[in-house]
Amino acid sequence: MQVSSLNEVKIYSLSAGRSLPEWLSDRKKRALQKKDVDIRRRIELIQDFEMPTVSTKIKVSRDGQYIMAVGTYKPRIRCFDTYQLSQKFERCLDSEVVTFEILSDDYSKIVFLQCDRFVEFHSQHGHYYRTRIPKFGRDFSYHYPSCDLYFVASSSEVYRLNLEQGRFLNSLQTEASENNVCDINPTHFLFAAGTAEGKVECWDPRTRNRVGLLDCALSTVTADTEIDGLPSISALKFNGALNMAVGTSTGQVLLYDLRSSNPLIVKDHQYGLPIKSIQFQHQLDLIISADSRIIKMWNKDTGKIFTSMEPEHDINDVCLYPNSGMLMTANEAPKMNIYYMPVLGPAPKWCSFLDNLTEELEENPESTVYDDYKFVTRKDLENLGLAHLIGSSLLRAYMHGFFMDIRLYHKAKMMANPFAYEEYRREKIRQKIEETRAQRVQLKKLPKVNKELALKLIEEEEEQQATRKRKQKNLPSLLKDDRFKVMFENPDFQVDEQSEEFRLLNPLVSKISEKRKKKLKILEEKEAQEQEEEEEPEGKPSDAESSESSDDEKGWVEEVRKQRKLLRQEEKVKRQERFKEDQQTLLKPQFFEIKEGEEFRSFKDSAKKQKLMKKTLGDRLKLEEKLGTLSVSDTTVGSKQATFKLKKSEQQKKQQEAEKQHRQERKTLRRSAGHLKSKRGRGQPFH
Repeated sequence: MQVSSLNEVKIYSLSAGRSLPEWLSDRKKRALQKKDVDIRRRIELIQDFEMPTVSTKIKVSRDGQYIMAVGTYKPRIRCFDTYQLSQKFERCLDSEVVTFEILSDDYSKIVFLQCDRFVEFHSQHGHYYRTRIPKFGRDFSYHYPSCDLYFVASSSEVYRLNLEQGRFLNSLQTEASENNVCDINPTHFLFAAGTAEGKVECWDPRTRNRVGLLDCALSTVTADTEIDGLPSISALKFNGALNMAVGTSTGQVLLYDLRSSNPLIVKDHQYGLPIKSIQFQHQLDLIISADSRIIKMWNKDTGKIFTSMEPEHDINDVCLYPNSGMLMTANEAPKMNIYYMPVLGPAPKWCSFLDNLTEELEENPESTVYDDYKFVTRKDLENLGLAHLIGSSLLRAYMHGFFMDIRLYHKAKMMANPFAYEEYRREKIRQKIEETRAQRVQLKKLPKVNKELALKLIEEEEEQQATRKRKQKNLPSLLKDDRFKVMFENPDFQVDEQSEEFRLLNPLVSKISEKRKKKLKILEEKEAQEQEEEEEPEGKPSDAESSESSDDEKGWVEEVRKQRKLLRQEEKVKRQERFKEDQQTLLKPQFFEIKEGEEFRSFKDSAKKQKLMKKTLGDRLKLEEKLGTLSVSDTTVGSKQATFKLKKSEQQKKQQEAEKQHRQERKTLRRSAGHLKSKRGRGQPFH
């Protein structure tokens, strides 16, 4: 049994541990239990509570005695008797089960909706009847007052099958292209169907009329959510007479009051996976919503997270045992998980020993599930050479990193750095030696980064202490201030002495810093001697005084000129390199597209147009007047009148010339025809 804690909520995984194969004999099982401690300590609450390959749906009968689960492969149903803590019966089916419903208080009446459009009825003895619906079914609900089964399928119709009359009734016609889920309110028996378009249609079974329509897809879009496509309805559950929870295919859960079209709370799972199951926990006013990766429990009034669980395998269905703190899941694995949370409620009466067991565990706390794991970030995995394990079962994603087995972490660390223990031992010895030397004469130890700046600050501090009066308070040093500690530890803050700013400023302080550099060399030599020798040399180091005279302004000016000359030479070399690169590059010709209706003459015309556009309006008017396209005349009132003549394009000119030539040809034809008529009237013969 594994124990995990999130938000101070203890979660006991009762199905944790290895399961023994079915084909093992009882003698071998007992032998394994004697040898293996994990097998001996595991809790098998219900014997063989598993499926051959995958479990898809799990439900509890209304009397709480029987737990039924369907799965593959081959398609089958298994019924477990909680009073006997073992399997009651197992029945194989012809095809996989989409969903099923227990109509009676016990296992005597069960209805299965299968993936090949068949609806199969089972009684206490086994198979009873089988019928077929027109479309592939996705979900169904049972209406107790009228004994009707409502089937939603991959069509716009909701099929009704009356179990009292034994025949199909007129179906309900919805506005959706497909219906995914449905549910019936247990108080006033309102029927609701979730559509593929992200809407919920509510129908009154008494009048068979639609009484409401909710657009849930529009309500899922908030400022914090990112949605790729249109969210469809994937889960639906009523709570009491007025509340309804809706799950979408994009990972949101919406809580509605039936009297309002706006949701009370929109909860996002942050995974983008379809919501597969929604349950209500009435004792603590919690909503239990699950997608294929995580089960979240949150308060229905505030939306605050109560706790969450991430099973090892993908989740297919979640079932909350009524009036208890037990939770069961059907997942993509043979074993079906059982969780017990004492905060949600007591253990069921058929396993009341769990309360005593958990109380003993709380009195004697043991290691939780996270004590055997190590939290590592992505950078740690790259340092260990385990980045290729991301996405595998050896790493469990959590927040900004991953959980991995502590044994694997220690092995990888030993392989990545086999001398880690030697380094740790050497560091401890060095610390012990430094502690023993604390009372001896200490040399000035400078940081690894910005040593010259640190030495300058030390000298300035000594000068201030020498000149400061006794009554004045000591000012804090930059070397001891935590705010500036990174400047002397991180190499990114190292002063770049090759930069242009530093080189131009350096001549002004170079003469001053020469004395400091020599002092720095002396200190470095003494530090090297201290590392070589185990004992510190006797006597105090004498300060080396420079024999140079005071700084001269003429030397400063020469240094500045020298640096400027070097900078100009470097810029000249860079320009020459860029010029060579430009010469080596080949220029490709550029192509331009001419608009329709225009003719290309030459580049000179475009240059003339650009020059003309740069001229002022007065200059352009004078030019137009010279060309004859503009005439300016004075009017009688005293103002001026300007007349413009539109320029004709070459195409228009050619067209006008063709029309003029055509008119001349017609005139000549008319004259020749008139001449022939006059000759005929005179009786002259034709030549």
